[in-house]
Amino acid sequence: MAERERRTSGAGTSRSRTREREREPGPEQAAGHACDRLAALITHPTEGVSAVRRTEDGWRVSVDVLEVARIPDTTSLLATYEVDIDERGELREYRRVRRYRRGAADDC
Repeated sequence: MAERERRTSGAGTSRSRTREREREPGPEQAAGHACDRLAALITHPTEGVSAVRRTEDGWRVSVDVLEVARIPDTTSLLATYEVDIDERGELREYRRVRRYRRGAADDC
């Protein structure tokens, strides 16, 4: 009886995993895919994600990247890239939209 219950509960778990894989990625997964794909292309370490936006055919993610490390760290050069990924998390395009010193504040 216990064996039968384990098989039944295992089957339900398998079905829910299949449904999760079939679902399109959410903002967290989109951000992770964008960081991974961008870092592989430009060979600079990603610092974080500053924006995620849903588009008609995927996601647009703003990824902050360390381009030039300097001492002191506040003078390091960072850049923000817009990364477009499709529903499956594949890179469609990217472009650098901003370059700035770590210690610099945006004009508001």
